[in-house]
Amino acid sequence: MSTENNGQPFFDDPNAALREIAQNPAAYARYLADFHRVVLDMQAKLEILQREARVHCRGTRVEGDKMGQAFLRSFPVEKSLNDVLKNLKNVISGLEKSAHKRHAHDEKVKEVKESRKEKAQLKGGKNNPTLQAAPENPVQQGAQSPNPGYGGPTSIYDLPRRESA
Repeated sequence: MSTENNGQPFFDDPNAALREIAQNPAAYARYLADFHRVVLDMQAKLEILQREARVHCRGTRVEGDKMGQAFLRSFPVEKSLNDVLKNLKNVISGLEKSAHKRHAHDEKVKEVKESRKEKAQLKGGKNNPTLQAAPENPVQQGAQSPNPGYGGPTSIYDLPRRESA
């Protein structure tokens, strides 16, 4: 941590940079992508180490060993590295999910703002409704309208007889 001439620390708040990264979804994704690269590199190197350790441990035989004793002695070493690799895979998937969820959160905030704005406009429209003219329906006196509504047949027996296809 560097200091200026007056003895004050260069950064008053050590978490200020991370706070800014957390507020910006693109910077958040870039920051997690850096961690993602490092963890993927660690995973690749540990997989190589796992193979080499397995070959060495299973191949190390002591005079007087019965069949499979070297194999059984290598299990604890292999299991410990397998557990580490499994946890690294979980870390990798967690980093990816976190970046996606941060972006989804930002999109959700935008949607909520827009929906609240629309609801406020609709609510304002209910309090001050605009008057609309009723549609005119010119009905001629004495003429029957093409769609009589309730004047049609009331059951299937009232329908005219037709031949089936």
